[in-house]
Amino acid sequence: MAPSASPAYATTVHTAVAAKPTKFKHPLDPLTPDEINAVSLAIRLYTTANTPIKAVRFITCTLVPPPKKAVLAILGIPLTPGGQPEAPTPIVRKAESDFLDVINGGTFNAILSFEDGRWNVDTCGLVAEGSEPQISPEELAFCEHVVRRDATVQALAKEVGVLPEQIYADGWAIGYDDRFPKHTRLQQAFVFARYSEHENLYAHPLDFVVVIDSLAEKVVQIDFPPTYKRAKDGSAELSVSSTEPCPLSEDSFTESKRERIPPPVKSFDFLPDLLQSDPVHKPRDDIKPLHVLQPEGVSFKMDGNVLEWQKWKMHVGFSHREGIALSTITYNDDGEIRPIMYRLSLAEMVVPYGAPEFPHPRKFAFDSGEYGMGTMANELSLGCDCLGQIHYLPGTYVTHSGTPFIIKNAICIHEEDAGVLWKHTDYRPGGRHQTVRSRRLVISMVCTLANYEYIWNYHFYQDGNIEVEIRLTGILQVYVAGQDEPNPYGTTIAPNINAHNHQHLFSVRVDPMIDGLYNSVVESDIVPLSAPTGSKENFAGNGFIVKDKVLKSQVQDGGRDFDWARERRWRITNDARTHYSSGKAASYAIMMKGGVLPLMAHTDSWVARRASFTHKTLWVVRDEEGVDGSRMWPSGKYVPQTREEPEDSVGRWVKDGNGSIENEDIVLYLTVGTTHIPRPEDWPVMPVEHVNLLFKPNNFFTKNPSMDVPGTNDPMSKPAFSNGANGANGTNGACCSH
Repeated sequence: MAPSASPAYATTVHTAVAAKPTKFKHPLDPLTPDEINAVSLAIRLYTTANTPIKAVRFITCTLVPPPKKAVLAILGIPLTPGGQPEAPTPIVRKAESDFLDVINGGTFNAILSFEDGRWNVDTCGLVAEGSEPQISPEELAFCEHVVRRDATVQALAKEVGVLPEQIYADGWAIGYDDRFPKHTRLQQAFVFARYSEHENLYAHPLDFVVVIDSLAEKVVQIDFPPTYKRAKDGSAELSVSSTEPCPLSEDSFTESKRERIPPPVKSFDFLPDLLQSDPVHKPRDDIKPLHVLQPEGVSFKMDGNVLEWQKWKMHVGFSHREGIALSTITYNDDGEIRPIMYRLSLAEMVVPYGAPEFPHPRKFAFDSGEYGMGTMANELSLGCDCLGQIHYLPGTYVTHSGTPFIIKNAICIHEEDAGVLWKHTDYRPGGRHQTVRSRRLVISMVCTLANYEYIWNYHFYQDGNIEVEIRLTGILQVYVAGQDEPNPYGTTIAPNINAHNHQHLFSVRVDPMIDGLYNSVVESDIVPLSAPTGSKENFAGNGFIVKDKVLKSQVQDGGRDFDWARERRWRITNDARTHYSSGKAASYAIMMKGGVLPLMAHTDSWVARRASFTHKTLWVVRDEEGVDGSRMWPSGKYVPQTREEPEDSVGRWVKDGNGSIENEDIVLYLTVGTTHIPRPEDWPVMPVEHVNLLFKPNNFFTKNPSMDVPGTNDPMSKPAFSNGANGANGTNGACCSH
């Protein structure tokens, strides 16, 4: 593969003079750049001595997490409420790598251990046919080079007025296409024209989709989607009789029964200097500066990757696949260290598009499993992506050559004002009041997946709440539309630019340890009393109750649907600890109603077969730790080019599982997301859309744990205007407590 420039969101390639692994501070610390160098070298030496492999392309290199109990013992965290921590045992540092045999094809997986001062290969083997590791940033970048240099692509572009140097392409995973052999490592490429440097290329989509062989580095197919026209009855009529794929033996353009469509040429830019040439664009000039100041410094502290803030403590990790991975989350409850979550992260996501005519159904990107959220992380900018006093953590992943790639400021940590935490006023004459403002800790990352951006915010609050906030922005994935072409499966957001309807479905993985490792999930339905109005039991007709159900069997109870009519909710509980007053088990409630959605594709569709996690709102499985760690990936470890539900996916874990999920070491997968019907207001760059998931203490604390947060009398706050009649604009120095 020819060398390619570093992605815009990466900082540097790390080259170590001597690849010496460093001693880790925390057993869950990510592999260091030096460790990645050492692991890749050990694999090269092993394959040279023990296999016929002649050329290796590294795709992943990551830490194999140690067993949970060993980690908790090292950290002094007990497994049960009020129990003593287990005695620490030595932890052997392990790593895992996926790599390709560039000459003969095939994907290999190796697991290594660091013992006696060196990395040793424990296992190394070929993974099953049809199993492909994620597509690397280098492969995605090189896809554009393969497309641009292809003579047929150049000729097709020339027919619609696009020069070779103006051809740009976004590489995607192939999605699903059984016209090709399982063992061929494929990408599909959406093609655009760029008429000047840095302009918005998505304003100029071309009318064909390219498929490349990533290892052979060549174009293997060009697909032309059919088009729509208006029928006599006003409906949209497709230019072909079927939405099924065109056989590879046939010419796709001929079979599409349509004319060529040139790309629109009007610019829709977003960079300030390019917008200056737009005569109708005028930047707003009425925005005054708003600064975030902390003159006494921040309230959190860091020790390597270990973060402490107020009463919270956790490990902040970076994973090439998950991005941010938060582990060993605890809360200091008046001197008692209480565990809450062992690990919290994004496990998978899928973005299925809704146009049925081929090849558009191939568009359903598993942005985590197929590309890796960590490898797509931006280098964040001080005063831009994060405001205030910021601490950054780097992220590192392996390149094809085995050297580490470092994203210097991948994770941002800071504090924010979060409005009022709690307040009450005694309304009686002479009554007093108290206002306490909320502050939250923010751990965030921004990831660019071709056209789209995802902003991942993990919020920790002073009242014990934990929030996962996903913000979606960036540029819509678009396709060229003919003049006045009907658009039944999307929106014509600008002349000749079609944005298809689509969904974003996220699988958030929660490995709980509410007061210990052994937890249960309780499902609560809120229902009206069955007794009718006028009855002795419910005379006024207003009664309603909560009906609880403990999820017991992995097979029968492991997959749960949301029920709007019953205001269904779930709690993660520890039955070994109860509240002194309510008598109920200590728990954290899962608040996800605002992000619940159904998968719009049929249950036997291509995407539904591959993304079984989308079938249910909540999945609960008993964890099983193996040589490569815990149960992690709801759509399988190897996602690209799967054609059916993988054996190692959450749907199969539940269907093929057995035993109890009550008072066990369990893992939850929560499905949230949004359905995006594009608007012209989403163009050329989409304002952020929010998806929120909240974990809320329930019978966990004795009372409101934020009663000890002091009220605030901010001396920097002042009236916006000079006082009007009756002091309408406030009085300087008014206290929040009176």
